[in-house]
Amino acid sequence: MDLTDACFAGAARQADLLRTGELTSRELIEACLRRIDRHDRALNAFRLVFADQARADAAHADARRARGEDAPLLGVPIAVKEDLALRGLPTTTGTAAVDTPATADATIVRLLRDAGAIIIGRTRMPELGLWPYTESTWAGATRNPWSPDHSPGGSSGGSATAVAAGLAGAAIGTDGAGSIRIPSACTGLFGLKPHRDHVPLDGEVWTGLVAAGPITRHVRDAALLLDVLTPGHHHTTAATEDPSPLRIAVSLRPWGPGIPVTAEVRDAVLDTAGLLADLGHDVTRLDPEMHDLTGSTAFAARYLHCAATSEATVDHPDRLDHRTRQVAKLGRNLPRAAVRAALDHAETLTAHANRIFTDHDLLLTPVLTRPPLRIAEWRRRPTIPALLAAARMTTFLHLWNVTGNPAAAVPAGHTRTGLPLAVQLVGAPHDDNTVLATAAQLERARPWTDRRPPAYTD
Repeated sequence: MDLTDACFAGAARQADLLRTGELTSRELIEACLRRIDRHDRALNAFRLVFADQARADAAHADARRARGEDAPLLGVPIAVKEDLALRGLPTTTGTAAVDTPATADATIVRLLRDAGAIIIGRTRMPELGLWPYTESTWAGATRNPWSPDHSPGGSSGGSATAVAAGLAGAAIGTDGAGSIRIPSACTGLFGLKPHRDHVPLDGEVWTGLVAAGPITRHVRDAALLLDVLTPGHHHTTAATEDPSPLRIAVSLRPWGPGIPVTAEVRDAVLDTAGLLADLGHDVTRLDPEMHDLTGSTAFAARYLHCAATSEATVDHPDRLDHRTRQVAKLGRNLPRAAVRAALDHAETLTAHANRIFTDHDLLLTPVLTRPPLRIAEWRRRPTIPALLAAARMTTFLHLWNVTGNPAAAVPAGHTRTGLPLAVQLVGAPHDDNTVLATAAQLERARPWTDRRPPAYTD
């Protein structure tokens, strides 16, 4: 196989190529490193690239293969977000404010290494993961492979850029308010926020809002990574078999009043609904009421509280961007009673939101209310208007961090100017496999990986 094609093949296909001997891990890793060296100065996807270690790990993987050994990801290059601990390095969370090195790999990283994956680099994120774009004053902007003038989203923006540009076979992101789904939607990738605690995190993150999960080119790649991170759940099997006819609700109703959805986003959702109906599913338009003001206000309180607690964990808060410190200050100024009330409200909101799954198996919505942001589009907005704009853009996402349900961004075509569009599939509690199976069925019916970002095809 052509090495460029191999770099864009995705983690599962790369594992197949390595297993059959059509490719060695050293060849694959060198090809990815050449692409990183060629393209990442412009893209800014990686904070750190582990070139020497990746080469050594590739040689070790090839030696294991020569001895007849195998592992699910043996020799496959994977990128990890910079909020996941790597032994001996500070867990920087998008900042220049952390110096203390981690004493051990995060559980996720350990499981990937145990499965033979090669950690090729650490990917960028906005400071403390607070924004739906990946930019900071000190690190600059991470750019979207589909358009250098646009953001890949955030907060797992570097992870998505790395996969979309063919720099890694797959990546791991984290999602506390859409941070896997946003960048996946912006870069034409599949991104799954699994059900809360399905993928192991080391402690409760952001009062339980955060889940970790895969950002990949194919649904099968995501299923393979999940099988490594959550053994025994048969995710790969789910991704290879069409689901039985499902009851699917379609909603274009934002989580808040007066929030517009652009025509291209609306059309992508309705087109996907039509495709699902053609595939034999029972698709119904349903715009459930989701406790708009109470629920969204409670989420905002938790978000601001988490910003403040995250700031308190860094070694040098004075090194954070001014806007980051402003958001954290808003969180510090919240009355404790408001935070307690927001946390207490979660159980009621979860029960209310999940009523939809009494009569439906999946919910189909937009991911974002609009196409990707331009680089620095909100830079001159004051902090509170920028927070409100971010909440409007991501209105379909936050609820499912509160409830914990699995939710995925699924590619759904492109805008007239060539930017990716996506839809969100939300599953019933713990039903990650139905989300995977339906997304994979959509991928087979309407393949999305045949088209690559034009500037990165060689």
